[in-house]
Amino acid sequence: MTSTARSVGAGDPYPTRTPEAVAPFPRRHPVVWRPGADGPLSAAELDAYDRDGCLHLHALLSGAQTAACLAETARLAADGSLRGSGRVVPEPDGDGVRSVFEVHALSDTFRAVVHSARLAGIARQILGSDVYVHQTRVNLKSAFDGSGFGWHSDFETWHSEDGMPAPRALSLSIALTDNAPHNGPLMIIPGAHRTFVPSAGETPPDYHRTSLRGKNLPAGPADRTAVAALARDLGIRQFTGPAGSAVAFDSNSLHASAPNVSPFPRTNLFVVYNSVENAIGTPYAAPRPRPAYLASRTFTPVPREGDG
Repeated sequence: MTSTARSVGAGDPYPTRTPEAVAPFPRRHPVVWRPGADGPLSAAELDAYDRDGCLHLHALLSGAQTAACLAETARLAADGSLRGSGRVVPEPDGDGVRSVFEVHALSDTFRAVVHSARLAGIARQILGSDVYVHQTRVNLKSAFDGSGFGWHSDFETWHSEDGMPAPRALSLSIALTDNAPHNGPLMIIPGAHRTFVPSAGETPPDYHRTSLRGKNLPAGPADRTAVAALARDLGIRQFTGPAGSAVAFDSNSLHASAPNVSPFPRTNLFVVYNSVENAIGTPYAAPRPRPAYLASRTFTPVPREGDG
């Protein structure tokens, strides 16, 4: 490992990517950082998020917003100049598009959504601070052959490969098309966000070039025995809903989604907000940091209404 990486496990509250397997252990940080903080969510919604690590949100975006975001997704996915930048990730077994990253920097439409008062306000309320945009992406599951995503915790990756100190981050998964049981919707083990599940195996150099395609991964996926045990104890919740609905989920939530073999595409926008008090640094278990389009190193807070 190069000098840009920390010594694995040295002073690390969440050791992972170790040569030998490490048993799952309890989360060491809060979920809701300032209980009772003002924001778009009710006290009952905050309690549910704290308990489950996830929260279903209805009509987060309007029909006009979802239509505009879908049009921008099609434009970006078809932009050949983005293919060489790494921001467009192909499907593991073909040339179809699996993901487009950093969409808020490539599109004014996405930027307006990401910086909107309600979305950023939800993140501020849960994380208890100003927030910045750690990552944005659109995941596309095309009809008939959209690939799935295996069980994992995003924080395990962001900690290992981006240097995120604590799970003081969250994602909003926003449906840009209807999410139904048959087209590969998001699945979460509610309550599993309170357990950190390490991954065994060293992070290869430039791992993002292969890991984002989601096939034959030597590091990063959650241990299957741990996933099975947590799912038996806590169950699995599947999130479906019309375009414009969303799911807020903790960075340490164990989640996955099945392939889409239906004739109906599933396209979701993911917005990741991180606390400005949790800025990323040196990776905890990777040779070097991932590119900025995957993990922003610009920690400017999302403006509040009236700022500027």
